[in-house]
Amino acid sequence: MTHQFFIIASFAVTVAGLLWLSVSSYSAMRKSEALADDLKNER
Repeated sequence: MTHQFFIIASFAVTVAGLLWLSVSSYSAMRKSEALADDLKNER
């Protein structure tokens, strides 16, 4: 196998990890904002 296969595979793994990190961070942010809004509306 050539080095090109491993380079492409490493880029694919990196992109997948970045997508997972972005999606999980965004969902955690939305959840936290919803909880903060609920606390604000309790008063």
